[in-house]
Amino acid sequence: MTILSEQYTLSNGVQIPKLGLGTWFIADDEVPQAVRDAVEIGYRNIDTAQAYGNERGVGEGVRSSGVPRDELFVSTKLAAEIKDYDEAVAAIDGSLTAMGLDHVDLMLIHSPQPWHDFRGGDYAEGNRAAWRALEEAYRSGRIRSIGVSNFQQKDLENILDNCTVAPHVNQLLVHAGNTPADLVSYCESKNVLVEAYSPIAHGAVLDNDELRSMAAQYGVSVPQLCIRYTLQLGTVSLPKTANPEHMRSNAAVDFTISDSDMAALRELRAQDYGEHSVFPVYSGR
Repeated sequence: MTILSEQYTLSNGVQIPKLGLGTWFIADDEVPQAVRDAVEIGYRNIDTAQAYGNERGVGEGVRSSGVPRDELFVSTKLAAEIKDYDEAVAAIDGSLTAMGLDHVDLMLIHSPQPWHDFRGGDYAEGNRAAWRALEEAYRSGRIRSIGVSNFQQKDLENILDNCTVAPHVNQLLVHAGNTPADLVSYCESKNVLVEAYSPIAHGAVLDNDELRSMAAQYGVSVPQLCIRYTLQLGTVSLPKTANPEHMRSNAAVDFTISDSDMAALRELRAQDYGEHSVFPVYSGR
């Protein structure tokens, strides 16, 4: 599982492991053990968010993992509803307090719009205000890198045209069946690393016949194929699981997808998220 030791280097020189553990939908009282299990297996990248309601538990897992803090990369996200400087300052402090950590390695604005208005109104000014709070926390050393999530090109341009510290990361919904190629290319052109959340499409692609057939050709599972795909795109991959067996399987991706198969996966369209379509990021907006 050599992927667990591989890293990207952000534009500010900070290194980030290529494979991480997503913690969405893992309850606060269950996530400490999930983090400890992941770290024991070899994961060094742990992703959470204020909206997940489990920052406290993630922090507990990090602190009790038995691995020195500076060997772990811990990310969280500013709640999407916060579009105000003072609220952002307070929320940043709140995350550090909740996790019991003196710093996090990455903090993102979770969405350019509040969830109730996802892909709706214009929150450019609010995003600039929240970004200013992240910049200040970055300069103070409490956050080692800063970024955004679910930002489209126009949202990124709003930050890039007004910032003193450019975003280091844009965390996006990227999976086989949903590859925002133009946005990924734009991020690359601006030295913004893309992180792929839901690389297995929240489970929605497990029954896809094309993916099953291709995975069988490589002798791997559909989740392994999907995770490897996002890694070969040059993104950080953040599969979510609390199951140690799945953690091990998700990291067993030391194979290479051929150029022709990568091209086929880029063109694949599979975006039926079933019951999870109620969530804004899966709604198709």
